[in-house]
Amino acid sequence: MKGGVAAMVIAALTMSKISRGKAGITLIIAAGEETGCQGAYHLAKLGNVLGKAGAIVVGEPTSNYPLVGHKGALWLEAHTTGVTAHASMPEQGVNAIYKAAHAVAKLQKYNFNVLSHPFLGPPTLNVGTISGGVNINSVPDKAVIGVDIRTIPGQDNNKVYEELQFYLGNEVELKRIVDVGGVSTDPQNDWVQQVFEVMEKLLQERPLVSRATYFTDASVLNPCF
Repeated sequence: MKGGVAAMVIAALTMSKISRGKAGITLIIAAGEETGCQGAYHLAKLGNVLGKAGAIVVGEPTSNYPLVGHKGALWLEAHTTGVTAHASMPEQGVNAIYKAAHAVAKLQKYNFNVLSHPFLGPPTLNVGTISGGVNINSVPDKAVIGVDIRTIPGQDNNKVYEELQFYLGNEVELKRIVDVGGVSTDPQNDWVQQVFEVMEKLLQERPLVSRATYFTDASVLNPCF
């Protein structure tokens, strides 16, 4: 986002010179977005530093195409434990990787049982990592699965976490790594329509309602809106 940051700085400076006095501009450059929006959370915890926003624009590489929403993220570590033993006598141990494999099979079949969002689609789940064991000739006593869930606006991440923990059972312990909500703005909002009008001239076509599957700092800054 080095190019994006430069573009936003230039845009803010340019707009400050042609302002019609209707609204101010606050430029926020926060760190740690891709790992959980830590910079934005820090600003939010400071209280009234940011004030109330009439509109929020988050810079992303969209080829200048305006997006009106994005999914949230719930990244989890699913831990399983067992009892180590020598691999020549596996019956004396409890294999944590077998428990993890069973959990992965269940995760592959998981159904959120929610309606798809009008333009963000359904929530998704992906098992991205799995690790466990110390060496091949030992029964592993620990395993960890990395789970990436993308939620949709209106979905409660806490409820998803609780339902998934119940679904996986007592053999699995879930730990939150990233927990940010989805964002959705009514495409018919007056300000959004004004943005579409501006971008129509640059894109040579009227923008269609579109969204991002990834998350942004808007997850945290949205309450300022």
